[in-house]
Amino acid sequence: MKLKYCGILIIALLALRTQAQQSNKKMDVFQDSLIRIATATIAAETDVKKTTSNSIFIKTLVEALKMQNSFTYPFDSLKNVSVIPSPDRSFRILSWYVQQENGTYRYFGTVQMNTGGGPLKLYPLIDQTDNITDANAVTNHQKWFGARYYEIVPVTSGNRKPYYVLLGWKGNTSSSTKKVIEILSFDQEQVIFGAPVFDGKDLQHKNRVIFEYTKSNAMTLKVDQKAGMIVFDHLAPVDAEMEGRYEFYASDGTFDGFKIIGGKLKLQEGLELNNDPHAMDKQYADPKKNVKPIRKF
Repeated sequence: MKLKYCGILIIALLALRTQAQQSNKKMDVFQDSLIRIATATIAAETDVKKTTSNSIFIKTLVEALKMQNSFTYPFDSLKNVSVIPSPDRSFRILSWYVQQENGTYRYFGTVQMNTGGGPLKLYPLIDQTDNITDANAVTNHQKWFGARYYEIVPVTSGNRKPYYVLLGWKGNTSSSTKKVIEILSFDQEQVIFGAPVFDGKDLQHKNRVIFEYTKSNAMTLKVDQKAGMIVFDHLAPVDAEMEGRYEFYASDGTFDGFKIIGGKLKLQEGLELNNDPHAMDKQYADPKKNVKPIRKF
């Protein structure tokens, strides 16, 4: 009986393995198609053609995500899409952008929930940057302050509802770039962006933190495991007369950070760290053009 049971188990495992291999092959085909469409989108000469091509990309991506167990497929060859799973594997965010003819960007993405191989559950992210009059507003997936995310940090503490800190790149215009610290939480069937979890100078009631700086500058915004916090360059105008004109802001050589304390992000100023810009910055900033800022005292 034991031998018979073991034989049945081995057959079942082999069947599952074969099924998984076949599923991966199908996903590989989808990924190849997505790479071709993404390449065509980038090469498109007009915004109309970019929009049309990107619409095909979205439809193809959704079809791929409808495949059983698609949640575990990494899309690691699809370089234009950032695929970031939450550390607890409960969801992942897929996000990307399409650059427009005038140098601005439109953002696209979706939150895919981990249903354990069950029916697909997506929250499409609708970029409403141009229609959000208050950049500090709490929004949802249908009114998204678009960005291409590259890191997720879960935060749980005591009785506070758990949330996730998202770090994102947000190309802005032909003269300035933005990065964002976004707060993501879930409320039943809603995806919520923004929450007053920041603690520090000038941060009261802040629901997200947005950095804007000159296009030619590279800015660090990352999780530093050694420091145990989210660290970022301190930005300052390149000249005192440029105060408030963020297209003339750049890193001044010092660092600040947020440390998770009591379920909040507590501002830590004047950190001593080595400047290690995120790899994405290399796509948009020429180090030879970096502006050496004059810090205002």
